[in-house]
Amino acid sequence: MSKPSTTLIHHPYTPPANFAAPQPGIYKASTVFFADVAAMRARDWKTKAGYTYGLHGTPTTFTLEERLATLEGGTECLLVPSGLAAISLVSFAFLKSGDEVLIPDNAYGPNKALATGELANFGITHRMYDAMNPADLAAKLSDRTRLVWVEAAGSVTMEFPDLPALVNVCRARGVVTALDNTWGAGLAFAPFDFNGSGQGVDVSVHALTKYPSGGGDVLMGSVVTRDDRLHRALKLTHMRMGFGVGVGDVETLLRSLPSIGLRYAAHDRSARELARWLSGRDEIAQVLHPALEESPGHANWRALCGASDLAAGLFSIVFDEQFSTEQVDRFCDSLKLFRLGYSWGGPVSLVVPYDIGLMRDQAVARWPHKGTLVRFSVGLEDVEDLRADLQQALARL
Repeated sequence: MSKPSTTLIHHPYTPPANFAAPQPGIYKASTVFFADVAAMRARDWKTKAGYTYGLHGTPTTFTLEERLATLEGGTECLLVPSGLAAISLVSFAFLKSGDEVLIPDNAYGPNKALATGELANFGITHRMYDAMNPADLAAKLSDRTRLVWVEAAGSVTMEFPDLPALVNVCRARGVVTALDNTWGAGLAFAPFDFNGSGQGVDVSVHALTKYPSGGGDVLMGSVVTRDDRLHRALKLTHMRMGFGVGVGDVETLLRSLPSIGLRYAAHDRSARELARWLSGRDEIAQVLHPALEESPGHANWRALCGASDLAAGLFSIVFDEQFSTEQVDRFCDSLKLFRLGYSWGGPVSLVVPYDIGLMRDQAVARWPHKGTLVRFSVGLEDVEDLRADLQQALARL
């Protein structure tokens, strides 16, 4: 008879099958057992037909991947430790030394930093293109261009590009398009099927840290595609880079995901109401929110997102030039409910000031204002309380 320590490790009991509950079971595993050597040799880590090792998936991670693929209208999904890791996976899967990647000038800053850092170190060049001008993208495509990033809305400046036009430019040249879909979250528009046209991007990356999590307490990203060939390339790079996610975080995402539609709509309603209110304030030169007619790219947002009429919970404001950076900083410091912090999609409203002069790219060159820009992420607080908070901080300018 085995000793207690051995018996506890090799205990024969297996719970009965067919247990069902609202939340899926949580499987914590690095090692996966096989019934015999034949099963071990036959198992393929590149598919979801079985399990080989924790990095390649468990029932828990497979469940989240399938639900996220459905959310974004794709067929294949991979999980990575963060939104930036998702961007990195795409870049390393599709680019090699001598290749070129094009990035929109108003893109998420760390995407640009990756290009100037690691990609450059590997002999991969990059160029920025005018996100609001498909002709500029067409002119900058070269024989070395293998990947083009698109983003809607643009990070910080909130400009909304003509996504179908940008994608059509790339498709005509056979260039892969990858969308940072964190803002849209799979809800504002269908990234793989623009307006039911059957046309869309090739790859969608998503910072699950934001709306899918909803709690401001999880770091995770996803990469979704409909193309089996692209998915295989991504899967191989995913394996070689050793990307994995904690099953506790996966459990959190699985619990949060069913309410994403309700939360996204609530963030949107409050953000839109506050953006409209701020557009009537004398201190503000411009409010940047895709759903506002005066915001750059509003017509593009309407054309792509009109069916959903969704626009997330983010907006930016540009203060009148009479207010100094120090005054705007004081405004941000005076806010009580809007906390200073990066990210969005959580229950707590956030604010971040940006110096437009330090954002040295084409987006600044075409920018009509020189005042300080402030981006807001609207949380789930009562909108009247948030308005009162903004009002008292504006009084301190």
